Amino acid sequence: MHSEGTGAPTRHVIPWTEGSYTDPTVLDAELRRQFDVCHGCRRCFNLCDSFPRLFDLIDAAKTGELDSVVSADFRPVVDACTLCDMCFLTKCPYAPPHEFNIDFPHLMLRYRVAEKGAGKVTFVQREIRKTDRNGSLASYVSALANWATKAGNGLTRSVLAAVANIHPRAWLPAYVGAANVLVRRAAREPVAVNAAAPAAGKRKVVLYATCSGNFNKPEIGLATRAVLARNGVESVVLHPGCCGMPQLEIGDLAAVSASAKKVAADLVPWIDKGYDVVALTPSCALMLKFEWPLIAPKDPNVVRLAKASHDVAEYIVKIAKTDGLAEGLAPMPESVALHISCHSRAQNMGFKAADMLRLIPEANVTVLDRCSGHGGAWGAEKQNFPVALKVGKPVARRVAELNPTHIASECPLAGDHIVQGVQELDAAAHPPTAVHPIMLFARAYGIEIKP
Repeated sequence: MHSEGTGAPTRHVIPWTEGSYTDPTVLDAELRRQFDVCHGCRRCFNLCDSFPRLFDLIDAAKTGELDSVVSADFRPVVDACTLCDMCFLTKCPYAPPHEFNIDFPHLMLRYRVAEKGAGKVTFVQREIRKTDRNGSLASYVSALANWATKAGNGLTRSVLAAVANIHPRAWLPAYVGAANVLVRRAAREPVAVNAAAPAAGKRKVVLYATCSGNFNKPEIGLATRAVLARNGVESVVLHPGCCGMPQLEIGDLAAVSASAKKVAADLVPWIDKGYDVVALTPSCALMLKFEWPLIAPKDPNVVRLAKASHDVAEYIVKIAKTDGLAEGLAPMPESVALHISCHSRAQNMGFKAADMLRLIPEANVTVLDRCSGHGGAWGAEKQNFPVALKVGKPVARRVAELNPTHIASECPLAGDHIVQGVQELDAAAHPPTAVHPIMLFARAYGIEIKP
């Protein structure tokens, strides 16, 4: 891994407002500097499609070196990066504090920021990534939206392919009706807090609903809230806005910064009242904890929120270790294929979802720690969907081999993509619907979340 004495990988503040950050000459020099190190190392050849594209590009060049590669040919390398951070976190021996200072994902981000500034991000790319607005609108016409976006609907999916560049076969998340979005269900369905639990009176939590948790998978938030209540923890569900991860994908750091400042300003008063913050999806937790402080480092609310934020499984494990869990977890001998999402791993907290599920008696968990390949909106786009399936094939193949009772992933998009990958391998396969691991934990407590 990292060279002896260099320490764990660290990241620098992103100077995205400085002119040199997107200066074409400066950027090209930095691309070539880091690409040359990658070319000489090649440890990341099997992580995603960016590195094979880069190495093939260099190998096919006249000199077999980077000096004979035209800069315009770098674009496909950048396009293939999903910003999963796995090269930076798990593979690269030259990540900072190493003197080579290699941060491939943030280099790809820098390229995209420059493209955004040059007007190369399309209207459609911007609009499909407004997940907060899109989810809110779709919730009012959820039946129609789900019919129109369902894979297999040749009529509407061909239109989406032509207008929005969405691959006709890519599975898209379904929406719940407006009355059933998470913040509304939580408001009208109170839960009793267990005063006899070991953690009772010691903790309070704000559940940051996230776009996915609010509009697509409210059961994740409801299960988390119920598990917390069983363990004596009071919670409130809030959704001040999107975390900005979809905008990060296209290099719109001004939008990410605005989201960070807005959400942080709404959540910090709760921190002042003694609440911890738990984000329901790993991509959003990653943004709150790590990306926001690098993009808006001078905002005190952003800095405070980062220190108070947790992932779902991370927080349950913290309760178990610090306070102890409430009694009542029933055995779960059924087999579970647990996918650890890239953005969970990028939080550098260990495999907390596996740790959480193994708190259940007789848990039978097989951990899968390779990338699912979906990459957010990236993986649904026409040019990327086949690549997303290819990158995720090892995970899908392993799930098919295991044939588990349950498929679980902390990332809802990753879970669905894995299930689709299994069906791509065998059209006759009938894998179970993927669930967030907190759903299995709630089930072990006898908690069933009604649709």
